[in-house]
Amino acid sequence: MTSTEKRTYRVRTYGCQMNVHDSERLAGLLEDAGYTAAPEGDSAADVVVLNTCAVRENADNKLYGNLGHLRPVKDARPGMQIAVGGCLAQKDRASIVDRAPWVDVVFGTHNVGSLPALLERARHNDEAQVEIKEALEVFPSSLPAKRDSAYAGWVSISVGCNNTCTFCIVPALRGKEADRRPGDVLAEVQALVDQGVLEVTLLGQNVNAYGSDLGHRGAFADLLRATGAVEGLERVRFTSPHPRDFTDDVVAAMAETPAVCHQLHMPLQSGSDDVLRRMRRSYRRDRYLGIIERVRAAMPDAAITTDVIVGFPGETEQDFADTLDVVRQARFASAFTFQYSKRPGTPAAEMDGQLPKEVVQERYLRLTALQEEISWAENRALVGTDVELLVAAGEGSKDADRGRMSGRARDGRLVHFASVPGVRPGDVVETVVTEAKPHFLIADAGLRSHRRTRAGDAAESGVRPTTPGVSLGMPGVGRPAPLPVAPACG
Repeated sequence: MTSTEKRTYRVRTYGCQMNVHDSERLAGLLEDAGYTAAPEGDSAADVVVLNTCAVRENADNKLYGNLGHLRPVKDARPGMQIAVGGCLAQKDRASIVDRAPWVDVVFGTHNVGSLPALLERARHNDEAQVEIKEALEVFPSSLPAKRDSAYAGWVSISVGCNNTCTFCIVPALRGKEADRRPGDVLAEVQALVDQGVLEVTLLGQNVNAYGSDLGHRGAFADLLRATGAVEGLERVRFTSPHPRDFTDDVVAAMAETPAVCHQLHMPLQSGSDDVLRRMRRSYRRDRYLGIIERVRAAMPDAAITTDVIVGFPGETEQDFADTLDVVRQARFASAFTFQYSKRPGTPAAEMDGQLPKEVVQERYLRLTALQEEISWAENRALVGTDVELLVAAGEGSKDADRGRMSGRARDGRLVHFASVPGVRPGDVVETVVTEAKPHFLIADAGLRSHRRTRAGDAAESGVRPTTPGVSLGMPGVGRPAPLPVAPACG
């Protein structure tokens, strides 16, 4: 590496949408500090950042496995640095460096903005830097971001969560809910639209509780309407809401704001009132089904998806039957289904009634078979209907082999369609559904229309939107020093 070359970085992301969006912030921070993204396909980078999750099963094993694979890479690359951030870093703290002493930086969920300074400090002091804050330093969306997509963007409206679900460790790692000011949210949406973005997803750990930190109960419905009114923005989505905070004014805002997509991800977790009580979920099955009924009355075309946990401690066969019953009534477009497993640090991990793995597995298979049957039936009902698609990149793993492209319908369904020259990710097409599968739709009859967009222009040229941050008073690190040249192999 010559003295004029920049150091390269790569961010690896694990876990939820919040982590994906945090990784965009990390990329923006590093580029502001003078780093450049490692080329696609490059197996190594000068700085590798692992943005971790503590929610998934065996998250710690995955982290240390990846760190183990990185050790010989670092040994062969003088000056390379490894940083670990995210929820697992917040939870495990200094023990990461104890178990993997070749790690240079550990930072938590509350001080994402510290990464460039910590990397510089670790390099200058030639020792690992561990910095975990107990409270949010600055709202993450105040930080610069390099976006992953030219046509769709995450916009965080809140961080943290005030719920106390017994299976979830997120509140302990992300803290109490903190809401952004509506004007700041809308300014970020406008900045994305100005760069050609057509779709935004409002993001929060409990997105529809937005306003509780501002003292305004109806703030989320107001924000939906205001976001949908931004000129040039064609689609608005949000994730993930909580049934406790899902009110009729939100249903009305969804139905009455043309840009807001008729898509709703509403976590169920269980259809048993007894299990919901032990989960400390502040709703019961009748309230949940009532929400679904009101949403469908206002938006008959709404696609509703959910999360379900099977085998929660103490779940009986009747409890599980209640869950199957709710799934049959709700007729979800799709469901993210999980087998319960202990998460250290959660109340549920210490509950009596932990179920044998084989019982959980058997129930899980019954649930997924039922949901697949429902998803397929719901998709078959759409054959012959027109769909408007925002053409996507990388969503169809077999598209190239089958002469297809892929896009998302307004209701969030994935649709594979016959490829047409000149159509690019970020463009908008209209077509007709010709075939249905449980997890996607096919439209092979040709396009009815194709609209080229600024997002498509950007995607074609490889340009991704960026959103600038504000001055945070952090130490200036300037441009990083180049790496020393590795010795030639003997």
